Amino acid sequence: MATMKNKVQLIGNLGSDPELKEMGKGQHMVRINLATNERYKGADGEWKDNTQWHPITAWGKQAERLAELTRKGSGLVIEGRLVHRSWETASGEKRYSTEVALSEFHLLASTTGKGWDDDASITNQKGTLASQD
Repeated sequence: MATMKNKVQLIGNLGSDPELKEMGKGQHMVRINLATNERYKGADGEWKDNTQWHPITAWGKQAERLAELTRKGSGLVIEGRLVHRSWETASGEKRYSTEVALSEFHLLASTTGKGWDDDASITNQKGTLASQD
C-alpha cells in the first residue's frame, strides 16, 4: 500500500506579530494565525471576500526565525501537516482543535513596495524569499 502524506500548503498574511515563547530547556515555540482570502461573486453579483484563519505552530529554530523575520501583515507561504488535538476542561467538557505544524516557510516580498520589506537577502532555513507582484 502506498504511503499517504499529511501535507498542507497555505499562502496568506499574518494576523498579528508572532510572540516567541520559552517552553523550558531552551526550547522555543511560536503560534501564529495566518489569514487566507478567496474572492467570489455572490448571488447579488457583488464581489465578496471569504477570509479563513489558520492556526500555525512552529518549534525550535524555525520558531525563532519566524519571530525574527515576520510581523503583522507579513506575507507567507507555509507548508506543514495538520494536527488534531482533543482535551477535557476542568469541568469535564471535551474540546477539539486543529492546527498546522510548520515544516517550512517562505517570506513573500512585494515587488510593488506594498507588502513586506523588499529584502532579497532574507531566507529561512529551508527556502528562499519568494516574490509577489
